[in-house]
Amino acid sequence: MLKVLLVASECVPFSKTGGLADVVGALPKELVRQGVDARVITPLYSSIPEHLRSRMEHVLFFYVNMGWRRQYVGIEKLNLEGVTYYFIDNEYYFGRSYIYGLGGDEGERFAYFCRAVLEALPQIDFVPDVLHLNDWQTGLVAPMLEIQYRVLPLYKKIRTVYTIHNLQYQGLFPIAEIEDLVALGNDAYTSQHMEFFGQCSFTKGGLTYADKITTVSPTYAQEIQTAYYGERLDGLLRARAGDLVGILNGIDLVEYDPATDPAIARQYTAEAIELKVQNKLALQKELHLDESADTPLIAMITRLSGQKGLDLVDRVLDGIMATGAQLVVLGMGEDKYMDLFSWAQWKYAGKIAARFEMNGPLAHRIYAGADMFLMPSMFEPCGLSQMIALRYGTLPITRETGGLRDTVLSYNRFTGQGNGFTFFNYNAHDMLHVIQRAVRYYNEEKDIWTKLMRQAMRGKYGWDQSAGKYIALYQSLSGGAAPAAEEPAAEEPAAKEAPVAEEPKPSTRKAAAKPKEAKPAEEKPAEEKPAEEKKPVKRRSPAKKAAAEKPAEENAPAAEKPAPKRRAPRKKTTETP
Repeated sequence: MLKVLLVASECVPFSKTGGLADVVGALPKELVRQGVDARVITPLYSSIPEHLRSRMEHVLFFYVNMGWRRQYVGIEKLNLEGVTYYFIDNEYYFGRSYIYGLGGDEGERFAYFCRAVLEALPQIDFVPDVLHLNDWQTGLVAPMLEIQYRVLPLYKKIRTVYTIHNLQYQGLFPIAEIEDLVALGNDAYTSQHMEFFGQCSFTKGGLTYADKITTVSPTYAQEIQTAYYGERLDGLLRARAGDLVGILNGIDLVEYDPATDPAIARQYTAEAIELKVQNKLALQKELHLDESADTPLIAMITRLSGQKGLDLVDRVLDGIMATGAQLVVLGMGEDKYMDLFSWAQWKYAGKIAARFEMNGPLAHRIYAGADMFLMPSMFEPCGLSQMIALRYGTLPITRETGGLRDTVLSYNRFTGQGNGFTFFNYNAHDMLHVIQRAVRYYNEEKDIWTKLMRQAMRGKYGWDQSAGKYIALYQSLSGGAAPAAEEPAAEEPAAKEAPVAEEPKPSTRKAAAKPKEAKPAEEKPAEEKPAEEKKPVKRRSPAKKAAAEKPAEENAPAAEKPAPKRRAPRKKTTETP
């Protein structure tokens, strides 16, 4: 049986700050259903609910070196809905009132987490075929594995997949600080490895050392290879294009099911869609909006940040309200947007409601009660909210970028196809025009609106198709079949070409030449030589190397550097607490 360990900094239902947690909470369930021994390892945060914490089994403890500190690692275990979860317990790093983002030692916290994950493998009696790493918090696992652990028999055959959930967050920290903690050696911090404009990039560690790279939608996989979306890593991503694949996220169809959802006022289905309006009336009453079944209700459930297109909303808010629609906003984030919507609900009392919190049950009631769901994102790696909205028959109004482009197809009056409304340019009045169009259909074309709602609710937004693509990818690394060709997972949207982003003059950086290696006859030329055929004293080079990222070297090819020598892992002595 194929064995996969997903490594992540957050996971529903234990911890959550964003969509990453939803993905890590739902994907393993579907992998297990399709015959994979998929497990998850994540930090044991103090915020994990007590009803879950009390069910955990203490497995063991050990110690790891982190610079001058020798840190405790406790392993807790819980089987939930067919998936085995492991939790890294350390009060110093994870016994805080927040998950991450507020402290000044984030580099140390997640360097510790990466070290603890690798040291835990022989302790928990689960050696995976594939380590599936998620976002920057897990990026150091790949270089640690290659430089310090690959020589050991237990780690020889482990392969790695690194998933980019949002390239904007890269985990940048001073090189000296990270090296003092993990002792990877100076060669790990060259421009072809983890050095990024004078700092250590956890994300770049994952991108350069992992065997395969994935993103959370096909369109985003193409976008990040351009300078506009690539966050100064586009050259590296183009160099590794052969190992980069976009696999669309899905949603948990059990949690998000309007036919059975206990959080909403009235359950309904596509066949009984007329019942949906009762949820609108209940939501209007709860949020102190003017109660009217005929008033179109637009919702936004989002992180309050510039990425989410809130500047566009700010620019044309008066125009949005002039359509006669109501607006509901739920989320937390930057002060300026909280101030914006606080002022807006005062100015438009009874027409706008804003709640600045993370409230799952309220989010369910908003999905069920709204008529339209607004997502005008500047960029969106995948987005889950638009798929949840579709599942509830709430028609999305989205910008054509990333996963939004892969899941929402604008209504075409002539063909009847579509499940929402879209605009292409990041422009406030383009967005306003599409909102006006949607409101007009809602008010004047009730038959078409009802048809679109049914089409939206009948789409396929689950993990079954996407999990199959991940399995094919895992199998390709462990000697199985090659991964299947990628397709958007949603049923409704037709296949579309990726947009050509307007961007600065393309970079002239070139990828460093890849060293030639002996290859087994059955493998593709880009595959690595099996670990058992290599001399144990030489570390395996990253699958691809990118050109130097420093601005001063932008117009010259990056010099190829020899692979750094392997450093043996530090010896540890078991200590009793």
